[in-house]
Amino acid sequence: MRNLMLAALLSFAPTALAASLSSVTLPDTATVGGQALVLNGLGLREKYFIDVYVGGLYLPARTTDGAKAISDDVPKRIVMAFIYSHVTKDQLCETYYEGLAKQPEAAALKGKYDTLCGYLGDVEAGDQVSLDYVPGTGTTVTVKGSAKGTIAGADFMRSLWTVYLGAAPPTEKLKKGMLGG
Repeated sequence: MRNLMLAALLSFAPTALAASLSSVTLPDTATVGGQALVLNGLGLREKYFIDVYVGGLYLPARTTDGAKAISDDVPKRIVMAFIYSHVTKDQLCETYYEGLAKQPEAAALKGKYDTLCGYLGDVEAGDQVSLDYVPGTGTTVTVKGSAKGTIAGADFMRSLWTVYLGAAPPTEKLKKGMLGG
């Protein structure tokens, strides 16, 4: 009888929720800068028909509006969970510089992108890169679970989020998925 009661109580206990895409599972919530965030969506980054990574976007509240996700000066996170066997630092940086080049403030932010690229390294399937933004502090870059450094400025955060969620993302499929579409 006691085991039956315990089983009944456990069935009502909250469970950790998660979302999955292409064999990658990310938790439904995260904490950045002391604020609870929700998983807004997951998107798949493909290049030449190869699945490279699953991108996850965490925000204080869900939105399908890319401009809002970019412009809101609130704690937020982007996670890249790699599924391709090997992606070099140079390949990652090339994508960031391509995204920056499509923005009007490219020249003013190039130094911050140079810093970002200095923090990155080669990644393999199973590795993650996280970009955590905290207002007044900046964007902390974490590679394979190790915080590499923080880049100050909401201007950098908006530019970096524009790479993923702006008018010219790496792929529309990635953007749409991260925006919950």
